[in-house]
Amino acid sequence: MDVTAAVVRQAGGPFAIETLALEAIRPDEVLVRIVGTGLCHTDLVVRDQVLPTPLPAVLGHEGAGVVEAVGERVSGLAPGDHVVLGFAACRDCAQCRAGHPSYCEHFAALNFGGCRADGSKCLHDGSSQISSHFFGQSSFATHAVLAAHNAVKVAKDVPLALLGPLGCGIMTGAGTVFHALDLHEGESLLVIGGGPVGLSAVMAARVRGAARIVLADPVASRREAALDLGASDVIDVAGGDLAQQVKQILPEGVSCVLDSSGVVQAIEGGVAALAPRGRLAMVGVPRSLDAAISLNIVQMLSRGLKVCGVTEGDADPQIFLPQLIDLYRQGRFPFDRLIATYPLDRINEAVTDQHAGRCVKVVLIMPE
Repeated sequence: MDVTAAVVRQAGGPFAIETLALEAIRPDEVLVRIVGTGLCHTDLVVRDQVLPTPLPAVLGHEGAGVVEAVGERVSGLAPGDHVVLGFAACRDCAQCRAGHPSYCEHFAALNFGGCRADGSKCLHDGSSQISSHFFGQSSFATHAVLAAHNAVKVAKDVPLALLGPLGCGIMTGAGTVFHALDLHEGESLLVIGGGPVGLSAVMAARVRGAARIVLADPVASRREAALDLGASDVIDVAGGDLAQQVKQILPEGVSCVLDSSGVVQAIEGGVAALAPRGRLAMVGVPRSLDAAISLNIVQMLSRGLKVCGVTEGDADPQIFLPQLIDLYRQGRFPFDRLIATYPLDRINEAVTDQHAGRCVKVVLIMPE
């Protein structure tokens, strides 16, 4: 079948709207008509080849849509079901079986390889193959073929077009607070970076009953959004040393830090802001693959500090996404307030607007 897709053909180049051929599903796959898909920072660092996926490619990894067909070996899904698409995982390695699919032994190949596990691709432009299965889905397109276990069935009483970002960015921010940091009621949280991941962390910290929630970001509109979503304090990172600014608010330091910036100086400032036995989680992708932070070993030992990296919020989408949707229904996780919608053919404009801070989270709406 023919699909309309946004294709990136060269590193740093624009997305081009093209008609591609999509091959039929296999027995363990489903065909999903994409309704909306989030635009994520990871899509852009892959477009720029900071994280490599073979080009040309159809990116997009925060899709939501309607199942149109299921393979003969698929159970639990049927045509007409509403689904949110998660990242790809084998579901059979030790980490997957232990409930940590974001640390799947095959994560890199399945999510960034541009193909299925067997090396095949499902997209073609008439003369050559196009990399598909980005994060198992390649949802910058009107339809996607994916492994059935990467689709999370959701109820039909929630706005499907807005649900896609739950599958990556929003899950990363909230999941890191819930799982990796395991923020407890009465603790404090510093969030570095007020994009979709950071603001999702703010909302999650409010759900967890944090006593103080501090957001640090250079963009005034993002600081204002954080206050609106539950932050108790905000910091302009351009206003001076981050740790000193935090300790003006919390003299003993902060219980937990979530860094969504990937900026070395910001992460090191977050470590310096930690209270004794504090925890810091890094979720932001840096601009360089060799980026590294410096940690003082004696300080780590004497203060009992913990620093870790986190992928996808250390969450299992099949379990965690329904929990986030329930919180949304209760009015406790209003992620929809982050979202601005653009039609797919305005994807390059959306990239510019999101980068400039004119919107927090873009969802691309597919043509009928």
